[in-house]
Amino acid sequence: MRVLGVDPGLTRCGLGVVEGEARALRMVAVGVVRTSAERDTGDRLAYVQDELDARLDRFTPDVIAPERVYAAEHVPTVMTTARVSGLVLLAGARRGLPVVLHTPTEVKAAVTGSGRADKAQITTMVTRILSLTEAPKPADAADALAPAICHQWRGAGNTRRPPAAASERARLRSVAGA
Repeated sequence: MRVLGVDPGLTRCGLGVVEGEARALRMVAVGVVRTSAERDTGDRLAYVQDELDARLDRFTPDVIAPERVYAAEHVPTVMTTARVSGLVLLAGARRGLPVVLHTPTEVKAAVTGSGRADKAQITTMVTRILSLTEAPKPADAADALAPAICHQWRGAGNTRRPPAAASERARLRSVAGA
């Protein structure tokens, strides 16, 4: 399975592609889309969307795994992050790709074993897990690979659950109708 992990942000949006199964994962690509705060917000969002679409076209992931927006005290930061998250959700919907959000705590726990890990710990573990020769830089790059890894390990069941539930409901309806 190929997963596009996203660390949403308007100034720096991390995009990382990981593929494989279970513990045999490899990094396909990673990068950070940067926009200048001096540009109009709409132009910045359009640029992020273009870059996201380019990566979706180039790497054709099976699922998109963004980190869920965390409601911190700084409302303007939350708002810009939420706008980029909306772009990711829309891109997935337009392409028929599942988009599975993972909380920051869930991502940290999956990658490091601790839901309270700091950026340095995440970077170290992403580097080890993917057997990289050097750490992804900047930190937003490792932060994009982390939800992709998390999804491979924890979230894959989330994309299987709805079809399985629908199948079971259909089976129960047919049994009840027989």
